[in-house]
Amino acid sequence: MNDNLPKEISLKTQSAWILFAKVIGFGFSFLLPLLIVRFLNQDEVGIYRQIFLIIVNANAIFTLGFGMSAYYYLPRETSRRPAVIFNTLLFNFVAGGLVCLTLFLFPSLVGNIFQSAEITRLAPKIGIVIWLWIFSSFLETVAVANQETRMATAFIILAQFTKTALMVLAVMLFANVESFIYAAIIQAVLQSAILIVYLNSRFPRFWTAFDAKFFREQLFYALPFGLSGLLWTLQTDIHNYFVGYRFSSAEFAIYAIGCFQLPLIGMLGESATAVLIPRVSKLQATGDRAEIIRLTMRAAQKLAFFYFPIYIFLMITAQTFITTLFTRDYLGSVPIFLINLTLLPIWIWVTDPIVRAYQELGRYLLLMRVFILPVMMAALYFGIQNLDLRGMILIVVVTAFAEKIIFTAIILKKLKVESHDLSELQTIGKTAAAALTAGFFTFLFYWSYAGQISLWGASWSQMIFAAPKNSVIDFLAGSLVLAVCALIFTPLYLLSASFFGIIETDEKEKVKMILRKVFRRAAAPLPLATEK
Repeated sequence: MNDNLPKEISLKTQSAWILFAKVIGFGFSFLLPLLIVRFLNQDEVGIYRQIFLIIVNANAIFTLGFGMSAYYYLPRETSRRPAVIFNTLLFNFVAGGLVCLTLFLFPSLVGNIFQSAEITRLAPKIGIVIWLWIFSSFLETVAVANQETRMATAFIILAQFTKTALMVLAVMLFANVESFIYAAIIQAVLQSAILIVYLNSRFPRFWTAFDAKFFREQLFYALPFGLSGLLWTLQTDIHNYFVGYRFSSAEFAIYAIGCFQLPLIGMLGESATAVLIPRVSKLQATGDRAEIIRLTMRAAQKLAFFYFPIYIFLMITAQTFITTLFTRDYLGSVPIFLINLTLLPIWIWVTDPIVRAYQELGRYLLLMRVFILPVMMAALYFGIQNLDLRGMILIVVVTAFAEKIIFTAIILKKLKVESHDLSELQTIGKTAAAALTAGFFTFLFYWSYAGQISLWGASWSQMIFAAPKNSVIDFLAGSLVLAVCALIFTPLYLLSASFFGIIETDEKEKVKMILRKVFRRAAAPLPLATEK
């Protein structure tokens, strides 16, 4: 048994490695939604979205957060580390198997939700995907919890590469929803094999370490967070089920595109959360409240540096952004996208690491969501009878704001946060000012010249391609508009950020060092060929 804990790596380094992996993964997966909307009609896109909504939600709900307990136990335990691993695998295997069996016996359970005969037909295969995904999803978690961030980086990149390759092959060769399910099954089998090999190399003979008493302890630790996560998943995604029940598959596709989650944004937040959870857990164990506050505020400031400019830029260019990525057929998604985008600024405040370190906060969060969820469901029930798609997403946004405000107040009270602990708020305010400054001038340019630039892009696409499709014209013309606006917005934002003192001295020096290396290599003379 390997009882030696990996050497602790700095928070910045861990975040950088995880973020690097997710950015590379984003690069692999970015192509997939663009192909799907171009190879399938809106009804098929709607069914595809509904099926993978079920799969992703089942993966989040039925694990009950058991795997996340590794973040808590692996840094603290020495002798029981293999038991942590085996308990988690056993729980995930049984939980996924029960879901799979249920969908085999009662396939209409999911079909009736969306009133879809096609989903009912595919339900048993959906169950297999859920079983395998729940089991294999522990791979990234255990590597990060074991503080092997470089290994986690490799796992994330490999998983995204294989998943994207399989999905792209499915859409290019077969262009039907069922092919995506088979691709997901193959991906999960590959990831499960890698998981077993990795665990056996780090925790030899872990399968002999079952401890029923410790299993109960691990379960009782995870259960409040799992139930809270279940409620959070319902609170986050239940509006999709109401919309899917009330509106057609094509309308669901419009709504789903409007609710498009920016992958890069999710990567930044997930990377920060993944490395903060074990660190904050350790600090809580030693009673270092001040450092917990400092780390959380520091993470908020770093996230704001990226979130705020992205938010402002997309608010300005939303119509071009949607039509470029998803074609003009999804123009109706723009108002939904703008409303949903309003949530972005509040996600800079990362609370999950603190909640997991203080178990009583998990109970408070659970109770709060028990109250919020039925209120939200009542609002959604009213919405499907009286509101359009914009009204449905507005209900979601208002609910999320309310929860964030209430629970932030609870956390601040628990940590006994004082005014001097919130010094980073000043930097966050400056970040917002820098983003608004860049956004003001970009908006003036976009309002005045976006149409003309789009016409240039359309003309160039017709010169390059013989009789291009509208989707190709939209993509090339829109990409040109977005690129030109980004070339205006980005330097303005960085200059404003530097003026407001947001970019720190060491960060400036690192950028200068990288630029020096780039220019030095570019200026270096090419080696002369040796004459023979």
